Amino acid sequence: MIGRANGRPVSITGLGCHVPERVLSNFDLEKLVDTSNEWIIARTGIRERRIAAPEEALSDLALPACRTALAQAGGDPAAFDLIIVATVTPDMAFPATAALLADALGMPDAAAYDLSAGCTGFMYAIAQAYGMLAGGLVRRALVVGGDVLSKILDWEDRSTLILFGDGVGAVVLESVDEGGFLGFELGADGGGGEHLWLPGSGSRVFEDPDKFVKMNGREVFKFATRVMVTSAVAVLEECERTVDDVDVYVPHQANVRIIDHAARKLGIPKEKVVVDVDRYGNTSSGSIPIALADAAEDGRLKPGELVLMTGMGAGLTWGSALIEWTNDVRREQ
Repeated sequence: MIGRANGRPVSITGLGCHVPERVLSNFDLEKLVDTSNEWIIARTGIRERRIAAPEEALSDLALPACRTALAQAGGDPAAFDLIIVATVTPDMAFPATAALLADALGMPDAAAYDLSAGCTGFMYAIAQAYGMLAGGLVRRALVVGGDVLSKILDWEDRSTLILFGDGVGAVVLESVDEGGFLGFELGADGGGGEHLWLPGSGSRVFEDPDKFVKMNGREVFKFATRVMVTSAVAVLEECERTVDDVDVYVPHQANVRIIDHAARKLGIPKEKVVVDVDRYGNTSSGSIPIALADAAEDGRLKPGELVLMTGMGAGLTWGSALIEWTNDVRREQ
């Protein structure tokens, strides 16, 4: 799916993120599995990640992020029509975490649902929210992306344990006078789903499923290095823009080697690339909104800047969005 934004202008007017207090460093992991700080940094660029407390669920991390985003946008929660939560680790299968958040935030009239597209979930969610806003179905939307992957990891499997962290980001979307989203590109390849999956987590019966994340790292790496480039190129061409027009590049924070490869192939200089995977690891659906919040805090998201976002993940899925930034938002501490 690819398309240029042709409805009423819609933009991000508020940003928020939240990560757990507990920091799990590479040195901590050395005590749990057969690995080393040097090995992890060389292959992933990750130095530490945040891990949720046993009693913390997704909604517990999402609430502070949502409240920050709402405060930045200056909106009355009761006036929101839509909340979408992109995640593969909801509080429970049902009710939707989005519905729980809508209740906690005071959004009695909002449609609320969860969306599952792996690490690409946030990209899918903002495209859906854009469509509803541009089409006039809703006036204000809250989009949440986040995961608590520590709950579904095998803590004896170093191939996955070193990569992931917990965290949530949230954005407010609403109509603006000009600027905002220019276009989207989304895709999926279910044939590659077995390379990153969670067997035994749904209605498909497996023999003795342990219900932990399984990943074929080599195949996922090959997929990621390909689609991070092709998706970005596709959305730029659709919007009649070039890489030289991009002011800020916000890639999915999966692995610094993947990020460096994509930036190099696209021809985007390092100073334009947002990287925080070293501090948070791969937070799945929370990756891009958390990175956006970091870029805002650094003063890199200024009105008129062209921002390119690209994600990829389980499904296998991918997606890109291009936005002309409209608001000078800063992350609250």
